[in-house]
This record gives sequence, C-alpha cells and structure tokens, in this order.
Amino acid sequence: MGGEFSEAPKVFDRAAVRAHRDRAARLPTEHDFLVREAAERLLDRLDDVKRQFPIGLDLGCRTGFLADALNGRGGVESILHADISWEMVRTLSNSPRSPETPPGTCVVADEEFLPFAAASFDVILSNLSLHWTNDLPGALAQLNRALKPDGLFLATLFGGNTLWELRDSLLRAEAEVDGGASPRVSPFADVRDAGDLLNRARFTLSVADIDSVTVNYPDIFRLMADLRGMGETNSTHARRRTITRREVLLRAGALYQELHGDQDGRLPATFQFITLTGWAPHASQPKPMRPGSATTRLADALGTSEHSAGDKTKPN
Repeated sequence: MGGEFSEAPKVFDRAAVRAHRDRAARLPTEHDFLVREAAERLLDRLDDVKRQFPIGLDLGCRTGFLADALNGRGGVESILHADISWEMVRTLSNSPRSPETPPGTCVVADEEFLPFAAASFDVILSNLSLHWTNDLPGALAQLNRALKPDGLFLATLFGGNTLWELRDSLLRAEAEVDGGASPRVSPFADVRDAGDLLNRARFTLSVADIDSVTVNYPDIFRLMADLRGMGETNSTHARRRTITRREVLLRAGALYQELHGDQDGRLPATFQFITLTGWAPHASQPKPMRPGSATTRLADALGTSEHSAGDKTKPN
C-alpha cells in the first residue's frame, strides 16, 4: 500500500518515540489524564454509531485504558492491543483488567509497518499515537486495508496549535541564552491536511474535526513532567541531543509567564485534538449523485425563479 505515496520525509525519530513510550510506561499514571480525556472523547464518537463491531484493534494502546473504558460500547467482543513500545505492552499484559474489558491479546507493532492481514477488524481505534508517524498517508492506507468492508476507523491525534505557548517560549529563550534555536516541540498536522489524508487513503464518509483543551500549570517544569509522563516529549530528528541548560528553561519559564501567563501566575498550555472518522469502502454506503441526476430544481428549493446563464435582464 505504501507504494501509492511518495517517499515520506523522516521528520520523527521512531527509536526516540519508542524510548519515550518505554520510559512513560514506568512512570506514575497521574500524568495520563490528558490521554484519558482524549480516549473518552474518542469513545463518545463510537457511541454515536448505532452498529456492533465485534473485533477491534487498539493501535497505540499504551497501558490499555481505552479498552478498559469501552465497557461494552460499540459491541466490541474482542480486541487486539498494539503499541510500538515493548514496555507499554508488557505493562498491559501484566496488569489486571476490569471484568467489562473485552478479552484480547497484546502485540508490539509499529504504525508505519503494520503486520495485520487485510480485512481483519470491524473497528480500529487509535488514541493520540498517529501524530508520531513519518508516513501518515501510508499508515492510514494500511489501516484501511486492515478493516473489513464497511469497518470503522476512529482516531485522535494532536493538532497544529498544540503547545504553541511552550514552543514560542522555548524558541525565544534559546535564542536569547544560546544565540540560536532548535526545534523544541514536534510539528503537528492541521485539521484540513488530516481530512485530505483520509481521502487519499481511500476512506469513505470521512470526517476530520478539531477541539481544544487548555490545561493550566503552576510552572513550566510541571508541564514538561506531564509531557514526559505521557511519552510526548520531542522526538524529531532535528532536536538538540544534549540536555537543555537550566538557564534556558528558567528563561523560558519567565517568558512563558510574561507572554502567556494569566493574572494568577498560571501558565496555560493548549492541546488540540484532531478526531478522524472514516469507513472502509462497501457497496451499501451512500454514493455521491451523478452530475445532472437531481430530480428537484434548486430554484424550487429556494423559492425563486430560474434563469439560464445566457438570459439577460431587460432594462426597465
């Protein structure tokens, strides 16, 4: 499937993505509140679909809380958990599950090289994972292939304005203190591009929409601790590989407060959630009408008169 798209640029260091997920799996789950919020929003979309999806895939499963939150929703009877991180999968495999969690197995899988056979799943869910892929069009095409005909794909990923305040503050601080700047926050897709990619990957009835959440922090260090705990720290190839000097972080915190902080001293951090919805093609799905096949005139619907393009209004 990947042959349908041009070679994707290697923006992200996938080994770093895996390492950050491995580290996050060993940290307290208190940092995962944002991931859990996105999972609930994702499952709200599943609730809107009055269908049953017996066999599911949780791609980028982390420690399995999306599957735990299913609790019978969508009629999912069994689920395959997959994550790029061995530590995440090991933690999930060794953790007790709720009786309401659908039974399933765990595998280590890279979103860019999925090992699943065609037409394997009725539904594929992916929560805050696909924004780390270098070849998102290729990954989406593989996911479409892995769905059964008329199967449902639902995913959340971080959108373009995520952490714009942190990005601005770090760039300014590094330019001041070190005389130059390097990428400090990973680039994210915008909602229009995401919708186009669904269409390119041959999903039907596709929808991409966006929502924002603002989280207030007492300081920049608490924000960065949550990003580490979620496994969401910078994984770009162009990132600086040395430890950020404390002087840079202190200056970034001061700039964050000066430029973006509120009157109570809190630092707002913006997180954008892009939600993707798409269906694997099936003959039963609605099709766009052929040009000229309409049976009702637009003029009748608007309650006005109709003129051909060549008609000219007569002078009074």
